[in-house]
Amino acid sequence: MSPARPDFLRVLDGETLTRPPVWFMRQAGRYLPEYRELRTRSRDFIEFCLTPERAAEATLQPMRRFPFDAAIVFADILLIPRALGQDVRFEVGEGPVLGELPPLEAMAERTLQAGEALGAVGETLRLVRANLDVRKALIGFAGAPWTVATYMLDGRPGLDRAAARRFAYETPERVDRLLEVLVEATVDYLAMQARSGADALKLFESWAEGLPDDLFERLVLKPHQRIVEGLRGRGVNLPLIGFPRGVAAQAEAYAAAVPVQAVALDTSCPLAVGRKVQQIKPIQGALDPLLLRAGGPALDVRIDQLLEAWGAGPWIFNLGHGILPDTPIAHVERTLQRLKG
Repeated sequence: MSPARPDFLRVLDGETLTRPPVWFMRQAGRYLPEYRELRTRSRDFIEFCLTPERAAEATLQPMRRFPFDAAIVFADILLIPRALGQDVRFEVGEGPVLGELPPLEAMAERTLQAGEALGAVGETLRLVRANLDVRKALIGFAGAPWTVATYMLDGRPGLDRAAARRFAYETPERVDRLLEVLVEATVDYLAMQARSGADALKLFESWAEGLPDDLFERLVLKPHQRIVEGLRGRGVNLPLIGFPRGVAAQAEAYAAAVPVQAVALDTSCPLAVGRKVQQIKPIQGALDPLLLRAGGPALDVRIDQLLEAWGAGPWIFNLGHGILPDTPIAHVERTLQRLKG
């Protein structure tokens, strides 16, 4: 007898469950002592991500410790620029630093080899799938084109991504061509992840916030639509989750316009907006990572509020952004105990 479909995938199919399935963004990471020990074995972060045995171990660590319903492959959204020929490195205490942007047409020649260039991520997925409980889902992911482009254009992007937005206004043809290149590379990369054992795919548009409607349509909606179309054209029928972070005012428009199966909501999204999006398709989110870190009675209250607001529809419980490195493990345990009973 075949195993039951994982709860995570049932919600992406549109089902409403008595208890929402749960996983956390960045659930594999520095808040876990076993992760910190594992990280010391690699020379740098890129090497860590591209060493399948270590990346698979990082992916599986939180699944062993907590009753999460899904694992997300351990990788990084900036692997695609590296596959396209741009220098990418992570500096301690500073984060990602990218080198000069290669010529656009030189990058365009690499787009259909992006999956092959990042084949180590596919091997990580295969290793995880072989060692993951069949009742648990496995998520593959990529950074969405505009978010990846902000890093590629800025090199060291600031919190407001002003330089990248300025480029979008001043050199629209160049930015649009870069987005086209990234759409093609992202399709190839995600298709490879689908072949390698992913059960679902996620697009992280971390820097969608702050865009006026015309830029939001041009830089976010249209590239996301083309990625979904490209994947379906390749026969990839896995469910997709779109995460346009910080766009509460545009979340309904995103849900209606982009043919993803679910929309992930960030911490700032009002509960009422989440309910409206939930009328269009399943949602994911949106506990504040700072509240998870703080814990206490306020954490319990917010969990109850989310359950009351979104529990009557298809919903995956998650954070509104990634788990913070100094989050106490006891607070994660408390949250899962409240959700799992």
